[in-house]
This record gives sequence, structure tokens and C-alpha cells, in this order.
Amino acid sequence: MGRLLTRLEKRILGAIREHHTDHSEMPTIRQIGKTVGVKSPGTVGRYINTLIDKGYLERQPRIWRGLKLIQDEDVTSLPLMGRIAAGLPIEAITGENELNPNELLGGSNRYALQIMGNSMVEAGIHDKDWVIIQIQDYADNGQIVVALINNTEATLKYLYYHPNDRIELRPANSSLQSMIYKADQILIQGILAAQMRTYL
Repeated sequence: MGRLLTRLEKRILGAIREHHTDHSEMPTIRQIGKTVGVKSPGTVGRYINTLIDKGYLERQPRIWRGLKLIQDEDVTSLPLMGRIAAGLPIEAITGENELNPNELLGGSNRYALQIMGNSMVEAGIHDKDWVIIQIQDYADNGQIVVALINNTEATLKYLYYHPNDRIELRPANSSLQSMIYKADQILIQGILAAQMRTYL
């Protein structure tokens, strides 16, 4: 059995497996880098060598795109990044655990957060629910997003664009008011992709 993988190693392995499944061929280093957001081909190459050393890939000499998948690592697990405010924004804290939902929710470009608060309750998102976030730095008007405010506080809210470079973060709770920010105060870290709730 291969050694444990870091988060980025899992994303790279997942990108390789997904490309191979979709196209019946291995991706190039540049394609892998584009998928996982790593610009340097040399950096991607070093991670591939690490995956080879750990027993998840094998290099096939003299073959174009000569990589071979060795071990069926579970790439559907999601990094559990911490907790996210659904009330007043709180300090963004990164965790190191993992949440293992089924394959439907997984993906190399997704992560999980646990809700704290009731500001999104009228959208059906309750305190202690789990949400699955798709990583991207843009969103359409009216989407539910993870917004990082002033690089320090994160919150889950509806996002609306307004004139004069203003962004509204709107709760789904009629007892709470929207928050308005300058566009350069807000960094979109992902959009809501799915939601889970436990009852026991």
C-alpha cells in the first residue's frame, strides 16, 4: 500500500485519474498543472516523481505521456478545511482532517465546510450542516459563495454585484441585514455545490 498523500498530491493524482477516465490517455504535465492551479511544470514534475516514489504511479520509458496508475487511491475524499460562518463572519481557520462523502460529492476541486449559525436558514442551510464547496474565484449574481472579507474573515452568503464596484453579501434570514463591501475587500473562494445534514 502506498504512503499517505498530501492534499496537493491527492489533487494531482485525482487530476491524472480523471483525465485518463475521460480521454483514455494520460494528461501532459501542463494539463495537470492547469487542472490543479500550479503554473510551474517543474513543480508538477516533482510532485509526479513523489507519487512515483510513493507507489501510486509508474513511469513507462520511451512512451509519450508514459505514466501508469498503480494504486486505486480514494480520490473522492474531501479535505475538511474547518468551519464557516453563517452568521457574523469569523476568522478563517484551516483544518487538517478529512470528510469522506460518497463519490457523487467528491472531486479534486472541492472541499467541505461545517456551518456555524443560522444566517442561511431560509435557504435550507442550518447550523451544523455540511456544505460542499467547488473551488473557483468567480461567481454569478445570486449564487451562494464562500467569501473571504479583507483576507481575514470568511462567510457563506448570497452574492450580488452592485454599481460602483460594490458587492452585497446577503443572508437568507429575514431577521438579518445584508453586508455591503467594496469589490477589493471580497475574495471569492468557491461556490456552493452540495449540502449534507446528519440527524443522529
